[in-house]
Amino acid sequence: MIEKIRISTKNRNELVDITDEVKKIIEKNKIKSGIIHIFCPHTTAAITINENYDPSVKEDISNFLTKLIPYRSNYAHTEGNADAHIKAAIIGSSRTVFVEDGRLAFGTWQGIFFCEFDGPRTREIWVKILPG
Repeated sequence: MIEKIRISTKNRNELVDITDEVKKIIEKNKIKSGIIHIFCPHTTAAITINENYDPSVKEDISNFLTKLIPYRSNYAHTEGNADAHIKAAIIGSSRTVFVEDGRLAFGTWQGIFFCEFDGPRTREIWVKILPG
C-alpha cells in the first residue's frame, strides 16, 4: 500500500521539511522495523535528506542550486522550467530510510525534504512501507 502526503508550496524554489509527516505514517501503520521509501512522482521536484536543525541549510542548498542552474538560460526545453527538470534530476526522485524501534534510523540532525523547483504548486509524495 502507498501512503500519500499532499503539500502546497509557496515559492518557485523551496525545500520543505516533511520528516514529521513521514513519522506520522510510520506511527499510523505501527511499523517497528522495516524500510520506508519516499518517492516524488514529479519531474520538477525531488526528495533529499539533509540537516533539519538549522533552517539556513535548506536556504543554502536552494540558493546554490539557483546559482548553478539559473531559472533563465539558453535551454533547449522551452516550457520555462528546464532549470527545474535539471535540479530534480541532480537531487533525485526518491530516498530510502530504515525504520528501527518505530523510528526513522537517522543521524542526529537529519530530516527528509521535499524540494520544489517549479512552484508554487500542490504536489504529492508517495511513501511505501516495507515491514521487516
